[in-house]
Amino acid sequence: MNQHDKNANLYTYLYHSCQHALLYIGLFSLFINLFMLTIPVYMMQIFDRVLAARNYQTLIFLTLIAAFILLILSILDMVRIRIAGRISNWLDERLSPAALLSGPDCILNGNNYPQLVLKDIAQLKSILSGSFLFTLMDTPWVPIYLLVIVLISPLLGVVATVGAILLFAIAIMNQRLTHKIQTKIDNSSMMNTFNTSNTLRHAEVIQAMGMLGHLINGWQEKNKKSLELTEELNKLSSVIISSSKFARMLLQVLILAVGAYLVLNNQITGGMMIAASILMSRALSPVDQAIGAWKQFQHGKEIMERLKAHFENSSQRNTSIKLPKPKGLLSVEGLCLSSSSAEPRMILEDIHFKVKPGEILALLGPSAAGKTTLARLICGIVKPTSGSVRLDGADVYHWDRNDFGHYVGYLPQDIELFSASIKDNIARLGPVDELAVIKAAQLAGCHDMILHLPNGYESLIQSSISQLSGGQRQRVALARALYGDPQLIVLDEPNSNLDAEGEFALLNALLKLKEQKCTIVVISHRPNLIQYADNIVLLSDGKIKMAGTKEKVLAKLQLIKTEHQQRSSYGMG
Repeated sequence: MNQHDKNANLYTYLYHSCQHALLYIGLFSLFINLFMLTIPVYMMQIFDRVLAARNYQTLIFLTLIAAFILLILSILDMVRIRIAGRISNWLDERLSPAALLSGPDCILNGNNYPQLVLKDIAQLKSILSGSFLFTLMDTPWVPIYLLVIVLISPLLGVVATVGAILLFAIAIMNQRLTHKIQTKIDNSSMMNTFNTSNTLRHAEVIQAMGMLGHLINGWQEKNKKSLELTEELNKLSSVIISSSKFARMLLQVLILAVGAYLVLNNQITGGMMIAASILMSRALSPVDQAIGAWKQFQHGKEIMERLKAHFENSSQRNTSIKLPKPKGLLSVEGLCLSSSSAEPRMILEDIHFKVKPGEILALLGPSAAGKTTLARLICGIVKPTSGSVRLDGADVYHWDRNDFGHYVGYLPQDIELFSASIKDNIARLGPVDELAVIKAAQLAGCHDMILHLPNGYESLIQSSISQLSGGQRQRVALARALYGDPQLIVLDEPNSNLDAEGEFALLNALLKLKEQKCTIVVISHRPNLIQYADNIVLLSDGKIKMAGTKEKVLAKLQLIKTEHQQRSSYGMG
């Protein structure tokens, strides 16, 4: 079974499991609503028997029975609340890891919903653990309470039924008038929040070049439409909610007025009148609450639809069983990658090469040649359109990520450190092996630099603000790549921010890794790194323009350069 099917089955499993749990809540709701008849029955007995006969023993007996039933009702309600809380926590425990598991691949494929999915899960949890679920369970009892009122008096039953229909009509009108507006507000707010959060990550650029005013103006312009929609929604909601409250209070007056009329005509007793009033209040309570909970229902439905689409459409990779630590033979076989745009274009085409353990391969080429994309494919980050990248014969893309990560060190071109301590960053946010952390830092040449920080390895790094320079951040990221003695090392422009000292440490690290028989792929333009390479692959427009040993490729490049200079000189002459 592939991961796509697992995700779909996970959603189906959770959906059906929740249905079973909701049946238990429904069972408790059955007894709770039955016991809710205690108060109206008690009132009927008090007015019609106790007060009429002035019977103290009956009063005490009825009061004890009512108190006992209400105690049981409270216990059942408490258990019902706890079950709802456990359902929401149970969903969170299962949905959140699955959402995080599929998150990186979805983001790499251009789907940004995983950055918001945890918020959706938290909101769904809040909805399920709130009063909405109980309102939903109590609503089917509305006709039963109305039927009891009809048994007391058909006329009172007509008043209560008309009132319930009126409130239901108001609830439906509320949904139809506000649903589209609320959806637009939610989508607009979600996108504005997401875009603004991403923009504020570049705080240094914003402050340095005075872009904050433009950012605020842009946000206000986008938020203006949302505010207008919110104002429109508030106007509609205020009218609907006020109308509902008026109708509810008027119905309470009418049920008592009609009841009093029937009492005066000796058609019902005073106890029946009070009981009918209490029953109608209980019958209309779920309807009245439904108006306020309708937005929660719609919001929860939209969240469920987004989660369903996410889990059914997220195309996670098929992973194999855990494999032993590789020796390091890297094989790139017929590798092709096309863009996923409306008009696909080839980013990489027919890439072939091998790197043996203990060898350094230098990837060269102009900007946009596909070097960084190739580095991502080598690390199994991106799925190729065709062909494969294999490490000791195993496809790296389908290798279990947690297992594969132990054998790979990757330094991306854009350095991103996590909001954690330097120690945790180097340890890849996993359990910290302090000796391994220090070993990686020493190999990357940043051990002494870290010790000179105020808190050493415990120094905290923030994603947007850091006391580390660009070169220091790159060296910490290099230490992270070297942590745990990985067999395959992929370095994308590892010296782009390094000074002479940092570059010297990098060269020493490469030599030591080469001695340890690591397989190394380096993207760089600087000659002092290229001179340590065993082989060179020159990319241009996503294709291999030249490949071979370092001496062979450099000789060809020098020959091309010489011929070009000669042609230029001839043209000038």
